[in-house]
Order: sequence, then C-alpha cells, then structure tokens
Amino acid sequence: MTSYTDTVTTDTPAIDALAINTVATDAVADTDVDELCRAVRGFAESKLSGTPESHADFRRRWRMTGQQGVLGACVPTSYGGAGLNATATSAVMEAFGYGCQDTGFAFSCAAHLFACLMPIVHFGTEEQKRRWLPALCSGEHVAAHAVTEPDAGSDALHLTTRAEHRGETFALSGTKCFATNAPVADVLLIQAATRAGGGFFGLSSFLVRADAPGVQVGQPYRKVGLHGSPTADIYLDECVVPASDLLGPEGAGAGVFSLSMRWERTCLFAIYLGAMRRVLDTTVQYARQREQFGVPIGSFQAISHRIVDMELRLRSARLLLQQAARGLDAGDEDDIAPALAKLAVSEAAVQCGMDAIQIRGALGVLDGEAERLLRDALPSRIFSGTNEIQRNNVARALGLGAPRPAQRPTPSEEPRGHHRASHTATARSRS
Repeated sequence: MTSYTDTVTTDTPAIDALAINTVATDAVADTDVDELCRAVRGFAESKLSGTPESHADFRRRWRMTGQQGVLGACVPTSYGGAGLNATATSAVMEAFGYGCQDTGFAFSCAAHLFACLMPIVHFGTEEQKRRWLPALCSGEHVAAHAVTEPDAGSDALHLTTRAEHRGETFALSGTKCFATNAPVADVLLIQAATRAGGGFFGLSSFLVRADAPGVQVGQPYRKVGLHGSPTADIYLDECVVPASDLLGPEGAGAGVFSLSMRWERTCLFAIYLGAMRRVLDTTVQYARQREQFGVPIGSFQAISHRIVDMELRLRSARLLLQQAARGLDAGDEDDIAPALAKLAVSEAAVQCGMDAIQIRGALGVLDGEAERLLRDALPSRIFSGTNEIQRNNVARALGLGAPRPAQRPTPSEEPRGHHRASHTATARSRS
C-alpha cells in the first residue's frame, strides 16, 4: 500500500459503491484501497481545513463528509453505507485522519460510525436499520452514544440512568456526561438500567430522538483538545420512548456497548495514525531545513534518533491496529488485539506530539500542528476505556490478576430473546 504522503488531487470523487464492494471482499487489492484512501485524503485536505466555527458550519462539513462516504464506511450498502470491511475501513480512517487537520471533527465522525451506526447494524431490527441508517450515513443526521455518567466512568455496568418499563413504552430518567456529538445530534443511543443495580444483563439500549420530550442537552464542554468535536451532558427526565425503540433485546445493553467499543478500539484509532503520520512528515521536513551550528538539525543524533523512535512507534501501532482489524473481520473473540491496538496508538500519539514539540523548540509551543496533536491525543488515553482498564483487560485475558466476580443470572434474568452464549462472547471486550 502506498504512503498517504503521495500527491493527490483535491477534486476527488466520493467513494464509489462498485469499488467498495470490491474492497469488502477478502481478495482486496492494495491498489483498490489506495484509491479510496487518496480520494478521502484529498477531500479532507481541500474541504475540511480549519475548525467548525458554528453548529451550522459543523453540519455543512458533516453533510459533505457523508456524501464522501466516510460516515457510513462499514455500513452495508443496502442501508446507504459503503460496505467496507474493518480492515479497509481502518485504512480509510487513517487517510481521513491525515487529510483532516481538525482531529476533533474526524473523531466525531468516527464516534458516530463506530459507537452508533455499527450497533444498529449488528443489533437493530430491519425497521430500525431502514429508519435510521440511510440518513446517518448520508450526513443528514448526526448520532451520539450516551454511556458515561457522573458516577459511572470505567464502571460502565453500574448506571443510575433508569428505564422503567411501562406497558408498550419505557420511561428514561438520569444524567449522561461526556457525550460526543450531543450538542448537534439528531438521535441518541442511550444506555440505561432496566434492572435494579444494572450489571451485565441489567442494561438496555434505546434509540431516542434528540428532540424528544424529556431530553435536554447541556452546553458544549471547553476541552483541552478535540475542539472540533462538540461534547456535552444529556439530561433525561421521564423521557417516554416506545418499546420499538429498544435496540436489541431488553438486557442486551452491555453487549451493544461492548460491540461499539470493539469497533472504536480497532478502527476509530486509525484517525490518530493518520494524524501522527502528517505531523511526523512535517517534523522530518523541519529537521532537514532548520540549521544550527551551520548544519541541518536532522544531522544531530539527538534529533535523528528521536525521529526514528517516532517512526518506530507509529509503524508498530499501525501493525497492532491492522491485526485487530483483521480479527474483527474474521469474527475473532480476541480481547487482547483491540486493547493492545488502543494502547499502542494512544500512547504513541501523545509521545509523537511531545517529540514534535521538542524538535521544533520554541516554535513547538506556539499554535500549530505539533501542540495541537498533543492536545488532541491526550483524551485518547481516556476514551474508549482508559489505558489502565485496557491493561487490566489484557492481563485478565493472559490469566493474570483477580478475575471479575462471576455473574450467572438465572434463565429468567437473561435478556429476552438472547442466549447466554451470545452475551458471554461480548463480555470479555467491555471496558
């Protein structure tokens, strides 16, 4: 596969459905994926410069990105998506991260796809897929996944947001925080407890219109990074939704959440691979041109070795992410690969930002892509399951550390319409 630093034209076409169908096969050629990546990178470089200045500007960029095929990259073509597999999707997301200098906006696009659309693809009814997915793929609508609560971060199974079953409806009440895309969302994927105490079989997922009675979205956060990604709290006060808006069976919420996290840890982090490559390329160029003591600073081992380590971390992280993507395509239940990919990419991105700043000297602390990468990378060690939690998950998968308390509900406690095995398989990947 060629480098994303190859020259591309800025007047690039949207991802072609015929090409996508070819890419989604196991016999995909590198040249096909390269063509898609060049199109996406060229679009992002020419159309997505700067950071959205308003919600209206955000929606304008969002619609263009949907028309380009990015927002529905791995959604089946029958529902308006591009039909890519995880391996090809991760390559496209890396190209998108390279071309879009606003990593926050790219992050919003990826969170929309992997945390919201893919759960609908895997758990939704036919009616739900046809109702929601086409507009979410095209860029007409924006989705937000609301899981985190003030008292439930890493302990995501013990939510206080309740969904009370009332005949043919559910009434949702509670508070969600750090919900990506909430200020601009049209549909919310809400995780709520349908059984006292929550637990793995006590959570359920709901598709809720953002303008539904009983839903209120707070003011956007002021964050250290990812400025192009609007994030806010969501307040639910007796929000009544029909039972038909339940995503998956009642009690399947943890499975829905686990599925979304697996896609995020595998494909969302490809955005950071692209951002790192972009900053590394300009860092190499700077080291070649900047002279001190009569020679380019790149000739000093202190500089050249630092750059080599940046390259080493980037390539190593990419290999781990690609391995996780291939496992996702193969249906593997490996918990280690997605966790290691998330760890490697996020830690490499933070260090890449620090190294790029150090090499630039005083220029590095001025407003620019080096310090921006560092600010945008810091949250990556927290979202999608903190890096500490990922290390716990890997250690547990290796048979180390204390196991989680067994949760063995009686048959009457299991989610209706699901077999226990289907949830046991996803339990291992939750954060």
